[in-house]
Amino acid sequence: MTRYLFTYFIILAACSFQTVTTQNVQALKSPNAKLCITLSFDKEGELSYNLSVNNKLFINHSTLGFENGNEVIPSKEWVINEVSRTSISSDWKPIWGKRTIVKEEYNEMIFSFTSIHKYKLSSLSLQVRAYNDGVAFRYLIPDTEKKDMTATAELTKFNFAGDYTAWFYNFEHHNIGPEKLSWSSGQRMPVMTIEADKKTYLAIHEADLEMGEPLILRSERGSTSFSVASALTKLTAGYHTAWRTIMYGETVGALVDSHLLELLNPEPKSDFSWVKPGVAVWDWRIDGAVVDDFKYSMNYPSWVRMVDFAAENNIKHLILDANWYGPEHETDSDPINGDKANDVQKIIQYANEKNIGVWLYLNDVGGRKFPIEKTLKQYSDWGAAGIKYGFMQGSPAEKNSWTRKITEICAQNKLLCNFHDGPVHPYGQMRTFPNALTREYCQAQLDAHRVFQPKTFLTSVFVNMIAGPIDMNNGMFDLRQGNTTRVDENQPVPSTLVSEAARTLIVFSGATVIPDIPEYYRKYPDLLRFIASQKMPWKESKTLDGKIGEYIVMARKSADDVWLIAAATNEIGRKLTVSLQFLEAGSYDVTIIQDAENGHYLTNRETLKVQNIKLTSTNKINLKLAPGGGACVVLKKK
Repeated sequence: MTRYLFTYFIILAACSFQTVTTQNVQALKSPNAKLCITLSFDKEGELSYNLSVNNKLFINHSTLGFENGNEVIPSKEWVINEVSRTSISSDWKPIWGKRTIVKEEYNEMIFSFTSIHKYKLSSLSLQVRAYNDGVAFRYLIPDTEKKDMTATAELTKFNFAGDYTAWFYNFEHHNIGPEKLSWSSGQRMPVMTIEADKKTYLAIHEADLEMGEPLILRSERGSTSFSVASALTKLTAGYHTAWRTIMYGETVGALVDSHLLELLNPEPKSDFSWVKPGVAVWDWRIDGAVVDDFKYSMNYPSWVRMVDFAAENNIKHLILDANWYGPEHETDSDPINGDKANDVQKIIQYANEKNIGVWLYLNDVGGRKFPIEKTLKQYSDWGAAGIKYGFMQGSPAEKNSWTRKITEICAQNKLLCNFHDGPVHPYGQMRTFPNALTREYCQAQLDAHRVFQPKTFLTSVFVNMIAGPIDMNNGMFDLRQGNTTRVDENQPVPSTLVSEAARTLIVFSGATVIPDIPEYYRKYPDLLRFIASQKMPWKESKTLDGKIGEYIVMARKSADDVWLIAAATNEIGRKLTVSLQFLEAGSYDVTIIQDAENGHYLTNRETLKVQNIKLTSTNKINLKLAPGGGACVVLKKK
């Protein structure tokens, strides 16, 4: 305790004055001076860090380094060879994303360690960055290193200074949380979203996972400390770990709006100006739908109807799902010469004439049995816009390597990509590979109603979506009380019409995949216009309000300067007041779409009311959301 208190007082001094007490205690502040990470290398050879926000400690005496059996790296047999510092302030202009200009501003510090034992691994560096919205650090083995070492464990810990409340990603189930840190036991998966106090929200994740196993966290019941439990690759010359990231925001919405993960990834090495994000229609959930005298199926006549609808409504893509080249899990299903290959080439040509891109599904069975380079090159030669890759097998490290390989091959062939069915979590890769538009790092809305309820959506957007773009397949408009005629999933959807439309805007994705048939969208023209108004790339995005598991209010500015606002709530109906002060000054024509008075996500889903008014940026909008419902707002400047 005496040692910890002594260290804490050193930290306060270092963070307050940004001075170095000794070579072994260094403080690094964010550009706005709100965050301070302090690194200590004590006389016992223990490397640790602390994180404070506004001079209040939130992560305390957390160890860093590696372990190889009984050997710790670095240790008292290591010395700090050099500490270098730099500051960066510039603008990043992404191909697409939450906004058109991102401020890239950080302070950086690199610790270079040298071992006194030259016959072992002799050098290691710790690179640390402090941004205004978080801190990050990673380990590097210099290119000059001549020895290798297989580490048995990474010693990185997140030792929280209080018993805060957290939520965790939970695969295709409702997310874990809220739970006190001391309640956690065993493995937990990122993103880990933390409410430390009413004005301090943190999120633990990783960035630039170039190789190895994705981040796994571990804790013991009764403790507020989490450790990194991911398996390691060999420490060899030129190796670096992923960035361990601690994101920060005064509101939980600030975490959603952050670009920290992308900024920690390298710039692209080639031209990606061909990447065009947007809304997409999809043939998987239309299968079996009956309207008038037409029955939808996953076939050419249905695809034509979907393309025509897309062309009429600013929808950029059509996604063809499984079985177009044969049963997707059968080893003999040829992804180039399969069952409907001729029809697929016909619909690609037809769609391209209408400026609609067609994506092709590819299962891991076909992706591995047949040469992946040849398959993706053929899709590109056909004129396809992208691929949806499903059911990838292998260890987490193998899946990460295969995902990166496919993404890179797609980039070479100007193909967009979407990874489904338990994909590797997003980690900011869209900066290096802007063609990586989305991943199903969530419970897709229509796949398991046993777990997907309104509250699931309201945790996913504050946990999963912090990692990056996710494909949740919102926007179902056939919400009849009984079972539908769909082949794959005919259960009622626990949502409302307005909430379904609102979710398409709230969820950040480079491909907003809507699942219903054209006739149901045309049945509700105001909501269809709201979806059609989602013209990407976004010029700006702002999470205006929200509470994990309860509600969210999102605003995005479309490519043609139209502002869109969407709100969604959990199983509890609520009233929300939305200030328009974020808008540019002036007058606006406003369309407000809300649930009808008697709307309910279980009993009265297909009801709504529409209001057209004129407002200015000084006004507020009062919204009333039904249980499980939402609201959609379109604001056009006069």
